[in-house]
Amino acid sequence: MTFTVSPEPWDSADGDRLRNDMEKELAARYGIPDQETDKPTAENVDVFLIARDAAGGATGCGALRLLPDGTGEIKRMYVSPDARGTGVATGILRALEEHARRRGVETVQLSTGVEQPDAIRFYDREGYRRTDGYGPYKGHPLAVCFDRRLT
Repeated sequence: MTFTVSPEPWDSADGDRLRNDMEKELAARYGIPDQETDKPTAENVDVFLIARDAAGGATGCGALRLLPDGTGEIKRMYVSPDARGTGVATGILRALEEHARRRGVETVQLSTGVEQPDAIRFYDREGYRRTDGYGPYKGHPLAVCFDRRLT
């Protein structure tokens, strides 16, 4: 699959649709509505990326939030079901890592969940290390946290 990954406004129609699709999928997997208390917003993410296929269709997204301790947090990684397995997720992840490097971030971290085995396999495969968690995810029974040194 041919695709591009580039920054776009957080509140773009495609960004809203992709994040809403992600939230619906997670609600179905966990049987509960989104429980995140510190949600990413246009004001607190450093970059929001959208992947587009050759026809311009939005196929995935991801964001990077800079945390006070100097780490970066990967948020809202999502790929539409029909684009999974095509390299889109890896493209978004690598673009977020590169953005973090340019901002001087040495370590990125993220949280996924126990009901997302596909995401867990993806981050394991992409060289992320499982951790005990951070912030609101530390010790959370549904969270599976990862980090990766970028330098």
